[in-house]
Amino acid sequence: MSWTRGLPSALAACVLLLVAAAGCGTGETHGKRGAGAPSPVGKILDGTDEGGRHYRELDKKQAPGVGTEVTPDAGGGWDVRLEVHRFRFSPAGTAAQAVAGRGLAYLFVDGRLVTRLRTSAYHLPAKLVPQGTHHITARLYADDGTVWAVRGKPVESTADVTASGTETTTPTASAARTESPGAATPSAAGASGASAG
Repeated sequence: MSWTRGLPSALAACVLLLVAAAGCGTGETHGKRGAGAPSPVGKILDGTDEGGRHYRELDKKQAPGVGTEVTPDAGGGWDVRLEVHRFRFSPAGTAAQAVAGRGLAYLFVDGRLVTRLRTSAYHLPAKLVPQGTHHITARLYADDGTVWAVRGKPVESTADVTASGTETTTPTASAARTESPGAATPSAAGASGASAG
């Protein structure tokens, strides 16, 4: 009868040993600042963007790409259209981890963050692009907040836009599109200037 009382204790001891073994690691990352489980996607670089988010380096053949096209809207403001390559926009609520070819785009006007995009189209209000020349940049980020990068540079694209003034309802504009390092060659239509007025 003593073996039946010892069986539950022996099983409990086995379970504790298994749980303890599963929780043990090599200890290599213990005590290192910013260290964690190695990411299977790309290599985290020391370089960061303006917000302190680290670059995640990918080979050019694997990296996503983005092109930016900005056109004036007849009703006022500007229509921004992103052309992405090897990239899908993640829906809201996506887990905060880097997955190749997924994430979101941050939209900047003259280096200032305007919005985070989970779609390729955005209407930029005229008040954010007053009279003068402005740089509208789209940069691609992984869902964990790291910046997709190629050769140490962020995957981004900038369109230079010149607004004639805030008083007009149909602004005059010229827009030039540049491609990111991971993107394909721009189309003739996307690289040409736009004007209205």
